[in-house]
Amino acid sequence: MFTEDLDSFLADFGLPVVMGSVSGIGVLDMPAQMIADGMVITTDYKLTVRADLFGAMKYGDTVSVNGVSYQVREPMLVDDGAFLEVSLSRIA
Repeated sequence: MFTEDLDSFLADFGLPVVMGSVSGIGVLDMPAQMIADGMVITTDYKLTVRADLFGAMKYGDTVSVNGVSYQVREPMLVDDGAFLEVSLSRIA
């Protein structure tokens, strides 16, 4: 059986991620998007983490990425379920 080192997929762009007593690394994307007929630019936050570590994330949970707090909006498993993509809202 082939075993992947999931941390190696996250290592190059990974940042420290902490949720309660769970810690690991994750990749934070911050794509900008135009809304309201091009009048407003907004930033979405998407975090990719290992599902075996952070699979218990649910709406409303707080997670820290590189020392910045975010609230979980929607966690979704990716492809084979090894990774989790999480939509986040930054907490002011």
